[in-house]
Amino acid sequence: MNKVDLINAVAEKAGMTKVDARKAVDALLDASKEELKKGGKIALVGFGTLAVMKRPARQGRNPRTGKAIKIAAKNIVKFKAASNLLK
Repeated sequence: MNKVDLINAVAEKAGMTKVDARKAVDALLDASKEELKKGGKIALVGFGTLAVMKRPARQGRNPRTGKAIKIAAKNIVKFKAASNLLK
């Protein structure tokens, strides 16, 4: 499912126009991005939790040459599914 499919599904299930559904989906995504950029956590009961994790710097290998390279530290977003979603 891509964003257009999601918008169509939201419009159909909520009984709203596609324009309103697009605004709702965009608002949800924007609010989620802002919270994650601040280092916050998003918990959606029955769906899962999104949280920012810090991945430390590490050593890696260039697969083409086999030469050791340094991989910089960075922040990543982790998703943990709710237990009832996995059933």
